[in-house]
Amino acid sequence: MKVVKFGGSSVADASQFKKVTDIIRSDDRRKVIVVSAPGKRNANDTKTTDLLISLGESINNGSKDEQIYNKVMDRFAEIAKDLNISGEVLGRIEKRIKEACEAVSRDYIAGLNALKSCGEDGTALLLSAYLQSSGLESSYVNPKEAGIFVSDEPGGALVLDESFDHLYELRRRDEILVIPGFFGYTPEGKLVTFSRGGSDITGSIVAAGVKAELYENFTDVDSVFCVNPTIVDNPKKLSTLTYKEMRELSYAGFSVFHDEALIPAFKEKIPVCIKNTNNPAGQGTMIVNKREEKDGHVIGIASDKGFLNLYVSKYLMNRELGFGRRLLQILEDEGISFEHAPSGIDDMSVIIREHQLPKEKEAVVTRRIAEELHVDTITVERDMAMIMLVGEGMNQTIGIASQAATAFRHANVNIEMINQGSSEVSMMFGIKSDGLASAVQSLYRTFFS
Repeated sequence: MKVVKFGGSSVADASQFKKVTDIIRSDDRRKVIVVSAPGKRNANDTKTTDLLISLGESINNGSKDEQIYNKVMDRFAEIAKDLNISGEVLGRIEKRIKEACEAVSRDYIAGLNALKSCGEDGTALLLSAYLQSSGLESSYVNPKEAGIFVSDEPGGALVLDESFDHLYELRRRDEILVIPGFFGYTPEGKLVTFSRGGSDITGSIVAAGVKAELYENFTDVDSVFCVNPTIVDNPKKLSTLTYKEMRELSYAGFSVFHDEALIPAFKEKIPVCIKNTNNPAGQGTMIVNKREEKDGHVIGIASDKGFLNLYVSKYLMNRELGFGRRLLQILEDEGISFEHAPSGIDDMSVIIREHQLPKEKEAVVTRRIAEELHVDTITVERDMAMIMLVGEGMNQTIGIASQAATAFRHANVNIEMINQGSSEVSMMFGIKSDGLASAVQSLYRTFFS
């Protein structure tokens, strides 16, 4: 049995639905299908989920935006019309969207979760109906029916262990099962969404639950590239990655895969294949538990902007018990999560996503650090970018850091921070954002050309 997930670009319009159906039909082991909400049809289009979020915000602000509501319904109506799907299916989609809009008025957070999930739910209803009309036995399966139970953390739900036993029961069913991604239910029956991009998470959870032989994730690229193709022209394609490598790359800016999505598949050692809906015969990229060939050393270069460096310095910091804990406690008190925390004997940096620490909150945090920790220096440096070298073979290779430093020098980019994970799968560099492109290009020439 294979579990197959189709991303937003794969279900953006009726022509993509037909490609998806051909892919499912071509392999009778593709028994469980997980779908995203309809994505962009072109560069100027808007994702369905973004429309639903805007719709929810308008309701919360006191007036439902009928124009946005009509755009959402038009997306589903156009797909249904082009696929010749009955109005009864479209009616079910509209009924659920209206109910979610009413829920937003009563409870904004819970209602918005319900509204956001309507994109995936509508796709699943349409695809199941189209598979049936194409002669394939198929059923829509709601996540509650499937047994996807999650924690009550709206917009950041985590799967509960009890889900996997329920999901295994899906193996008893003979038809093709179509499950909407992105959301589950608490044991009390409350609908809760995963973090954005969470359909990847659903696919991995379902694959682990049914103990699939393979989890196929169809998107709009032929494979994973070793570097962002918008920064480097025609970069090397990666045929095989390990789970650890892909997670590091996903976290650090690779948009192909949600960074949390691989964990359930990783625990069950289920291989994952990333493929292109528009080129299903392509080899794709396999993600596996272990790969023997590690002679590439650095297999990928990930990069992302939008970071800041909170830097504190205090003489004899290393002899002050609990200093790091108290610093991070201040961030926790203010609702701020951090990414990295490299330190020296008298200083400590905390790398934070910029949106976590807006200017108004920065003043509160720096005041508390100064008053409660009595530091000598405290600065906040914004407009930072992070570049990560990834590869399980790196820990067996002498000179990676030296080669990287030379590449930064050739790019005339100053390294503001270096942090190497204890797993030795990755090495991260912090730089100013304006040097990102030239630094990545120089690193690519060093490690891949």
